[in-house]
Amino acid sequence: QVQLVESGGGLVQAGGSLRLSCACSRRTFMSYTVGWFRQATGKEREFVARITWRGGNTDYADSVKGRFTISIDNTKNTVYLEMNSLKPEDTAVYYCAADRLGRRTSADYWGQGTQVTVSS
Repeated sequence: QVQLVESGGGLVQAGGSLRLSCACSRRTFMSYTVGWFRQATGKEREFVARITWRGGNTDYADSVKGRFTISIDNTKNTVYLEMNSLKPEDTAVYYCAADRLGRRTSADYWGQGTQVTVSS
């Protein structure tokens, strides 16, 4: 079954770091773009970062560029989002997603989400 399972969220202080993990089958999503979206309370879901299985090409939202890094571990079938220099405005539910077209506004498959809370 096609599924994405994310983990690694938690509570951190501003300036701290977290690494999110997304269990994702390379066999299933090799032709997809895989990435992360987030949704803060009362706000619309927004694009965070994406990566292609085949070429490892990455793309980031301007708000996280230079602070977040997306990567893939093929041996573990896992996509990571390393978040550094976290800010209170990064607080949101983070969703792992996969999309055939690599869209920044939607995706074909979604995980359940993991909460990230950054305190001031």
